Amino acid sequence: MKGGLKVSQISLILIGFVCATVLLLAYVKSLFLSSPVLPQNHVLQLSPDLRVKDEEALGEGSGSEKSEESGNFESVKYSTYANSSAVIKVTEELITHEEMEGIAPNFTEKGDLKDVSDIKSGLIEQQTDVPTSVSSGDEHNENLTTTLERQDCNFAKGRWVIDDSRPLYSGFGCKQWLSSMWACRLTQRTDFEYEKLRWRPKNCEMEEFTGVKFLKRMQNKTLAFIGDSLGRQQFQSLMCMITGGKAGPNVLDVGHEYGLVQSRGSARPDGWAYRFPDTKTTILYYWSASLCDLTPINPSDPATDYAMHLDRRPYFLGHFLPRFDVVVLNTGHHWNRGKLKANRWVMYVGGVPDTNRKIATIGGAKNFTIHSIVNWVNSQLPKYPHVKAFYRSISPRHFFNGDWNTGGTCDNTTPLSEGKEVLQDESSDYDAARAVRGTAVKLLDITALSQLRDEGHISRYSIKATPGVQDCLHWCLPGVPDTWNEILFAQI
Repeated sequence: MKGGLKVSQISLILIGFVCATVLLLAYVKSLFLSSPVLPQNHVLQLSPDLRVKDEEALGEGSGSEKSEESGNFESVKYSTYANSSAVIKVTEELITHEEMEGIAPNFTEKGDLKDVSDIKSGLIEQQTDVPTSVSSGDEHNENLTTTLERQDCNFAKGRWVIDDSRPLYSGFGCKQWLSSMWACRLTQRTDFEYEKLRWRPKNCEMEEFTGVKFLKRMQNKTLAFIGDSLGRQQFQSLMCMITGGKAGPNVLDVGHEYGLVQSRGSARPDGWAYRFPDTKTTILYYWSASLCDLTPINPSDPATDYAMHLDRRPYFLGHFLPRFDVVVLNTGHHWNRGKLKANRWVMYVGGVPDTNRKIATIGGAKNFTIHSIVNWVNSQLPKYPHVKAFYRSISPRHFFNGDWNTGGTCDNTTPLSEGKEVLQDESSDYDAARAVRGTAVKLLDITALSQLRDEGHISRYSIKATPGVQDCLHWCLPGVPDTWNEILFAQI
């Protein structure tokens, strides 16, 4: 057409338009790729607000959240809280779905960690030793506690807080397991605020105790308490906690399997053993106040003295250790001249009366025995790798203005009047801490946290009270020994 565009010109225009379009698309794509925003399906969103509302401690406000009840033998649940000042350090900014797929099998449906003891590297190792909150869809944030946290957690460091869902069992009930002399609800005591307190470690979560979870964890296993009357209190406390204080007619008395039967003329057997048949879980207690082997010096004499072998483990422990899966040892309050004289115990070392002046003192003899028993147990653990051994630190006495036989009292009924928090890193039971150091025996450290609970003793409300005599050694149940078992549960 005359005066119109030639074919060659039209082709050049089209080529220029296409080039311009390609350049424009390339520019837009480069802007998109340089953007810091990634697709939402590629990132695990971490909640920016990791602070959880702190429970109000005694005297600082009201209440804690109510909990739910569930299951057979299941104790009352309670809410757990993260440290309100916790700061999460994240070393990996992005966590892909592919990475999460390798982690997900280690979590339960509730968000709790399963056994991750074999995970020693990767994401789990990079997390800090405080619980992290993970946001997923519309679900509530849940606290996840890693194996690393459990290993590093100092359960003895923390504070007492109010929990209105406490106690874990009824002080009027649990008559099947709880001695009436320690059931303060059955006495004339009228204040029971001490039952509402729960221990919360400072920088980590302590797994909530329920009877169902305990029995499942201890399925086909045996837990043994060996020690004095405070060990017996811990044993009775645990039986009440497992059953929720309810009668368990199907729980079997298996004391005969361990020789724990009442002999003729004795006030009680040397201990008790019970088995939960559904899970084949056995819980037992054996009385050994000194953790020494005791043998009659003259077996033919009914009034004979007894050799207290400071360097020998109790025969019961030596004989049955292979059958135990968890063993908790304690001693302490029988180490005084009055007890030794009343029991007719004579200190022996190496099979002969002790002549070592350093050991001859009560403190020296007790320390020597604690080290001796811990070292012996430690030497046996390689032979029985299934055994977890604990030495429980001493339970504090709270006699004020005298001792048990000189007018000493513990009349205080105001919880935590001496304080509510333990900030120290080291145990207050120095002998126990030194004994377990460098061994595979773990310290069940309950001394400092129990020291704050002078209002929790039997006090003057003992059923068989003697005028002018108060029990500032043993604890009301429910009470402080329940916490010892919660800490034990968190470590087994």
